[in-house]
Amino acid sequence: MSKPTLDRADVMKKLMTVRGDALAIAGLGSPVWDIASSDHRPENFYLWGGMGCAVSMGLGCAMAQSGRNVWVVTGDGEALMGVGSFATVAAQRPANLAVIVLDNEHYGETGMQMAATSHGTDIAAMAKGAGIPNTMTVTDEAGVDALAAALQSGPLPLVAVVKVAATKPNLVLPSRDGVYLKNRFRQAVLGATDAMHQT
Repeated sequence: MSKPTLDRADVMKKLMTVRGDALAIAGLGSPVWDIASSDHRPENFYLWGGMGCAVSMGLGCAMAQSGRNVWVVTGDGEALMGVGSFATVAAQRPANLAVIVLDNEHYGETGMQMAATSHGTDIAAMAKGAGIPNTMTVTDEAGVDALAAALQSGPLPLVAVVKVAATKPNLVLPSRDGVYLKNRFRQAVLGATDAMHQT
C-alpha cells in the first residue's frame, strides 16, 4: 500500500472555499486545529476530547438544523471509535450531512502509532456497509476537487475519507472552555435572543 501524500492544510483550505454557511463539528485533536487554522468562526464546534462522538453530534445538528448543511471533520481513529454512528446516519438519511474523515493512518494524539487504516481497514467501505449510499475515498488533487463539488451539490449524506500525509497540522488552538464553545455555537446557530431563551 502506498502512503497517503495529500497535505491536510491544503485539503482543508480548498474545502473551506465551498463551505458557505455550513456548520462544522471538529473531531478529537488534529481536526480541531485543521478547522481553526483554515476557517475559525462561531459556527464551528470543537469537540476536543469527545473521541468517538463527532459523527453522532453532527447527525444531531443536521436533524435539528435541516435547513443548513453540517460538516463533520474528523480523523480515522476518532471515526473508528464511533463507527456505529454510521448505521444511525444511514437510518436517518439526513440530506444535509457530510462526514469528512482525514485519514493519516495514525493515532496523532497518542504518539503516532499506526492505526487500523494503515493495515487495510477501509472506513468508506464500512460506511457503505452501514447503509450510507454516498461514499468516496480521496487520494489525489482530482479527488479533492470532486469532494468539493460533492459538498456543494450532493447528494448527501456523504462519507468521504481523505488520505492525508502523517504530518503535523497547523497548531491553531481555539478555546478549550466547553461552556464558552457551547454558548458561542448556540448563539451562532440560533441567534443571540433565541439562544438565551433555550435551555
